[in-house]
Amino acid sequence: MQTQMPPPSPAAQGFTLIELMVAVLVASILLGIAVPSYLSNVRQSRRTDAKTALLDLAGREERYFNTNNAYTAAAANLGYGTSGNVTNLPVGTNVFYYQVTVNVNPTTPVALPTGYNIIATPIATSDQAKDTTCASFYLDSTGTQTATSSSGTTTTSSCW
Repeated sequence: MQTQMPPPSPAAQGFTLIELMVAVLVASILLGIAVPSYLSNVRQSRRTDAKTALLDLAGREERYFNTNNAYTAAAANLGYGTSGNVTNLPVGTNVFYYQVTVNVNPTTPVALPTGYNIIATPIATSDQAKDTTCASFYLDSTGTQTATSSSGTTTTSSCW
């Protein structure tokens, strides 16, 4: 005699469509919260890279001045392998977030007869350009540190 298998219990039938849709909804809500937060944290860490690079360049400018009695705008003279007064950050990669410009004896934003300023601005095609709060960073030979938003408002206290 052959025994018949009992019908499967309701718990063994699998997920219902409603249960599956609820799980998808919960997952999408979590992603909707987590992804923007993650991107914001990534942008903040890149800000730190830009500020660190500005301070590093300022130190290199001062060392160059001690040796040559003048400042230089050439990034190659400061130990960077680029030409001219512009370098991209982070150095040593092929994905860049900031463009850093060194100006010697600048007339703007502050006239320095013997000095320099270093400005980091986000590259327009990078994700960092979406950081509207701390859009650019500025450091000069007097030690003045400034940050501005994308609208030009000074945001130094929250960005430096």
